[in-house]
Amino acid sequence: MQTTDDPKFVKGLQLCKHFYTECVQPLLAAHFPNVPYSAARIGHGSDVLGFDTPQSMDHDWGPKLNLFLRDEDLATLQSEIDWCLRENLPYTIRGFTTNFGHHDDGTANWAYIEEGPINHGVSFHSVKGYCGEQLNLDPAQALRPVDWLTLPSQILRTMTAGRVYHDGLGQLEPLRVKLAYYPYNVWLYLLACQWRRISQEEHFMGRCGQVGDELGSRMVAQRLVMDLMNLCFLMAREYAPYIKWFGTAFAQLPCAPKLTPLFDQILNARRWTEREPPIMEAYSTVAQIHNELILTESLSTETVSFYGRPFQVIFGDRFADALYAEIINKAVLALPKNIGSIDQFVDSTDVLSYPSQRVRLRGMYG
Repeated sequence: MQTTDDPKFVKGLQLCKHFYTECVQPLLAAHFPNVPYSAARIGHGSDVLGFDTPQSMDHDWGPKLNLFLRDEDLATLQSEIDWCLRENLPYTIRGFTTNFGHHDDGTANWAYIEEGPINHGVSFHSVKGYCGEQLNLDPAQALRPVDWLTLPSQILRTMTAGRVYHDGLGQLEPLRVKLAYYPYNVWLYLLACQWRRISQEEHFMGRCGQVGDELGSRMVAQRLVMDLMNLCFLMAREYAPYIKWFGTAFAQLPCAPKLTPLFDQILNARRWTEREPPIMEAYSTVAQIHNELILTESLSTETVSFYGRPFQVIFGDRFADALYAEIINKAVLALPKNIGSIDQFVDSTDVLSYPSQRVRLRGMYG
């Protein structure tokens, strides 16, 4: 049965914290006092990213928890702990049901009940197993440059966002620190590759418009805006989320107040000549951010004519070359130049979301 008055929306991470501290933790302390575990809310979900809204409540949202056990305990105690939770969890927490049903498409929904076992939102894992599922990696092994390049930023963000409520295993927090951001030389490589992407198409917006192809010009402009936004995520040392929350996350970057109005002007302009002034300013703004990072020698932030043609560009390859020159790690220097990470040449959800697909791409890096 469902209550007549749905509870007022709260952020999912806060609800999950209450679920752990008020419901799950007391049961584990009472029934399994000698079993070490870690409890978190990480992985898939808008609530993990902190972007959930009342609309999010309609599917795959509610009091949930990732419960991590030692490998041997997962094998021998998972069923027992699961049954303990089914039998002893309260039916509601802060007005929200702890029981889940399913929509026709398989996504979870609320299902209020007043008796019987609870179909709870606690999932069971080992840290090693979870890393295998999400990353196709062993958390005990050092990450090579090629490993970093085949880990989509959207997955890295879900692994490092969310909340760890208890780390009794002592493995989860170190893992999140390990994944916090790209190693320095890998970061330089990604920045260089992103600037190279921009350099390859920055003059096409004007050229398309010059021959009367304003639709094509608009499409190139959209690609350039996307590339500039991705560059901003890299420069801010933030993992970019998947497309649904890409703009929302961008709005939280320090550069957003300056760049967002320019991007709006670029995308809303009807003609390439109206698009060019704001994109010129956007190029200069991003170039200035690059200089402020002091990763390379200071480079000119002024746009110039593209080899005498009437199109203003920043010549992004200048920044790419300067960044490459700062890389000293031999393994990174051995990577194919200009390819970049999986995010920089793949946008297929079916590739980015599944480790078994991504691992096949490692062969591209030699």
